[in-house]
Amino acid sequence: MKYIPYGKQWIDEEDIKAVIEILKADYITTGPKVAEFEQKFASYVGAKYAVAISNGTAALHAACHAAGIREGDEVITSPITFAASANAVIYCKGTPVFADINTETYNIDVEDIKRKITNKTKAIIPVHFTGQPCDMDELLKLADEYNLKIIEDASHALGATYKDSMIGCISDMTTFSFHPVKHITTGEGGMITTNNKELYEKLSLFRTHGITRNINTSDLGDWYYEQVDLGYNYRITDIQCALGISQLSKIESFVERRRAIAKKYDEELSKIDEIIVPYQDKNTKSSYHLYVIKLKLDRLKVGRKHIFDELKKSGIGVNVHYIPVYYHPYYKELGYVKGLCEKAEELYDRMITIPLYPQMSDSDVEQVINALKKTIDRYSKL
Repeated sequence: MKYIPYGKQWIDEEDIKAVIEILKADYITTGPKVAEFEQKFASYVGAKYAVAISNGTAALHAACHAAGIREGDEVITSPITFAASANAVIYCKGTPVFADINTETYNIDVEDIKRKITNKTKAIIPVHFTGQPCDMDELLKLADEYNLKIIEDASHALGATYKDSMIGCISDMTTFSFHPVKHITTGEGGMITTNNKELYEKLSLFRTHGITRNINTSDLGDWYYEQVDLGYNYRITDIQCALGISQLSKIESFVERRRAIAKKYDEELSKIDEIIVPYQDKNTKSSYHLYVIKLKLDRLKVGRKHIFDELKKSGIGVNVHYIPVYYHPYYKELGYVKGLCEKAEELYDRMITIPLYPQMSDSDVEQVINALKKTIDRYSKL
């Protein structure tokens, strides 16, 4: 029985060659490949600027810093996300506020955001969950009305589009992750895109200790530099960026394959009465980082954990994305309690992520579908 993970990287000989070339070159850390990766990435998403950084969490932290999040500020985000979306706010001593989700898209609900806005609200971090973009028009209206910054967490959404725009060029800042299960990988790594030069300069400083050489050194010497802010060592290497450039050249084929797999899942799994397949908003084109099914537990003899465990036994590397952020013990200690976002909690109790990655073969996809059908049939009440 073949084991199929929920996600994995696809590294080919071209990628390996690109990395080997850098290992033989003069620069292996912050060198020319970083700038090249940034330029090609910005061009791909249609943004003016891109800042490559050590990982997706660092990208969110840098964006919150550049947005001016400070102690006493509130930032609204979704609970159905990896903890980093909210943790980045806490890194800046701000307070995460969780808004509930839309029951169709599973993205953050604009109406609940409106209810959660206070005079302390400084920004919104919408998460493009599974790769399907949020309702950006409504979010931009809110941001304009209340003078808020928008930091899109697009860790799931490289290659996705909202109406006619690529994700990455729409709001104040957009963050991406290059973890191995994402659309492209650099091992670890991330990117922030923006069209604002001032934000770009703040982001660039933040990833390099707050140190700059962009000063007149004619009377001081070429060795001179200055620390003008308190930043972090969030730099990325030329080794990683060489891999990123090679991977980025394949992004269209990667996304196309993800969409083809999702289409096959939609066709076959929508025939199963006990599950709900992902909804796709007509204004968006998902890049399908994840494929999440929702169980109709009232039609099943067993709970989500039993279905999950049975699929694992069948060689299907299922997962759950995500435990609501405020369920975690750390957030409980901060005073967050269950019941904050009822729709998100209801989804969490019923959701399962099934495998989806470009290197899946058609037979892999069939194996997942057949395992789901057999498992659901075995425990169906119908």
